[in-house]
Amino acid sequence: MIKKSLTIGILALWLLSVPLTDNALAQDAAGAAAAVAANPIDPGDTAWMLISSALVLLMTPGLAFFYGGLVRSRNVLNTMMMSLVMMGVIGVTWTLWGYSLAFDVTRSNLNDKGFGQGLETFIGGLDWMFLNNVTADTPDPIGYAPTIPHQVFMVYQMMFAIITPALISGAIVERVTFKTYFWFVLLWSTFIYSPLAHWVWGRGWLQAIGSLDFAGGTVVHISSGVSAVVAAWMIGPRKDHLNKPHTPHNVPYVLLGIGMLWFGWFGFNGGSALSSGSLATVAFVTTMISAAAGGLTWTIVEWVLRGKPTAVGIASGFLAGLVGITPAAGFVLPVGALLIGSITSVCCFFAVSFRAKLGFDDSLDTFPIHGVGGTVGALLTGVFATKAVNDLGNDGLFSGNPGLIVTQFVGVLATYVFAAVGTFVILKILGQFMELRVPLSAEDQGLDIGQHGEEAYGEDFAGGFSSFESSSPFAPKKI
Repeated sequence: MIKKSLTIGILALWLLSVPLTDNALAQDAAGAAAAVAANPIDPGDTAWMLISSALVLLMTPGLAFFYGGLVRSRNVLNTMMMSLVMMGVIGVTWTLWGYSLAFDVTRSNLNDKGFGQGLETFIGGLDWMFLNNVTADTPDPIGYAPTIPHQVFMVYQMMFAIITPALISGAIVERVTFKTYFWFVLLWSTFIYSPLAHWVWGRGWLQAIGSLDFAGGTVVHISSGVSAVVAAWMIGPRKDHLNKPHTPHNVPYVLLGIGMLWFGWFGFNGGSALSSGSLATVAFVTTMISAAAGGLTWTIVEWVLRGKPTAVGIASGFLAGLVGITPAAGFVLPVGALLIGSITSVCCFFAVSFRAKLGFDDSLDTFPIHGVGGTVGALLTGVFATKAVNDLGNDGLFSGNPGLIVTQFVGVLATYVFAAVGTFVILKILGQFMELRVPLSAEDQGLDIGQHGEEAYGEDFAGGFSSFESSSPFAPKKI
């Protein structure tokens, strides 16, 4: 009897608890739905964008190895420092003012199509200086990336701002003073990069006219390539440029560098979708295909025309394919990506050859790869783009809209003019206060010792110290 009573009591309690449990679950579900509606942050998108940010940052030390392997051994540390210092300089300036200048617009000042008006057509505001109002728990109020925290969008864009001026260094290595370079990139990132980023991605005038640049063909590659050639012209060639061979001192460094760059480029292009969905997949796939086509094409062309395929050649081809697909990654089909990579590689190959024939000292072919590659990629975006891939893009020539090529040309031309004039002005001003290049005698010694007081490969490598040990505060005292 007692067991029966207990059983009935337990059953009654369980029956009474069911509606309460269901009601609680319903309340929890309603609360979760309300929370999502109030804060649309998506954990998957956020995770992808954090990973993409780290991938893009990895590209800067990758560039350091790529450029460092191409120079002579006495300048390798200086060359690598010119990339690595960007992580410090731009990491700080982007926090203080660069991000605000590139992306801050007054929400009430947007027109009916969502673009800035007046001065905000050309440059961002100051409300986000020092990352004021840039939060970690809500999206940006302008709607650049509605499913990720504002700080994630900011730091992702920071990585682009870091690597872009570092690309310029390839044209002026082995002769520019580190002091001049330091101040140049600080000013260039403020007065050239931030406005360009605003024009194309920050609701500025190029974005308003429909110019397509998915991940930086104009903002990153054309701007750095054009600025590089202007800087090389103003600073002048190396003293022995036409008299001695300047062969790479460490080709394995070059191959390591292109591997790191390619790996990071998946975040560079895939992350530019600003979410982890199908568009990121498209950009990831087109990046892979274009790079592969670029490397294969360069190898074949070099093999046919010069008799031997080289390691530096295939690395250059991979890089050309990556540069070419950057503006188009989220707008084209896989076959379009293959053609873009191959065509860009051919154009860059002959641009490098033409630069050599001219005798112009763009030391590491920054303009023939990044300037020419970015230009070809931006124009080919106008050929192969299709709304079948991205509704927010546009149809290009092969999809029945030849007018997109004209729009792309306007974006390319505007970037050329702005970057060239801006670089000239900045270097002209700096030249009034400091020497732009090291003395000719210092080039023979090498910039590693002259500019940094250290060298990569000492005479007594086993001991770890060499010719700079007397001036190094970390060197052991001789007995």
